[in-house]
Amino acid sequence: MIYSLLKTINTLSPFEEAQAHCDIPCKIYDPNATQIAALSVIRFIDLIDELDNAKDSEFKISGHAQLSRLTRQKEIHANNVKQEVCIIWGDYFKQPQFDQFPVIHTLAHNIMLAASACKQTVNREKGLHLLDLVNELSEIFWETKGINTVKSECPYPPNEQVIYPQYG
Repeated sequence: MIYSLLKTINTLSPFEEAQAHCDIPCKIYDPNATQIAALSVIRFIDLIDELDNAKDSEFKISGHAQLSRLTRQKEIHANNVKQEVCIIWGDYFKQPQFDQFPVIHTLAHNIMLAASACKQTVNREKGLHLLDLVNELSEIFWETKGINTVKSECPYPPNEQVIYPQYG
């Protein structure tokens, strides 16, 4: 009943829609989600390439369905990269970090362009470029917190190098 009443009121005088990562702010920021999304983009590209290399007799209808799913997920994860970078760039980074790392604006923009390029193509090199940019952002992020980093191979496909915080 309350839902119906609010829906009617919203129809007559629409409520302003609120969307935010955390306008409280929560102060919980971590580039890990961005890295996972970029790695996922590369993994989906690899899986699409495997389909492309399958024999025509193996592809059939199920191959088309799998291609559709993989392409959709590749694009969702590329969007996730963009969304996570926007949150870190817009909510975490402030003037002291911009002064310390003046490249941050250009880096964030380049990540947006690289993620879009991954959506537009099925090109592993573009995925690797996206991951390189995300790793650069991660390195800067942890440096602003005074935490050293280490670059290491992630323990799952696509087994690429990722920046991790080094504690202790």
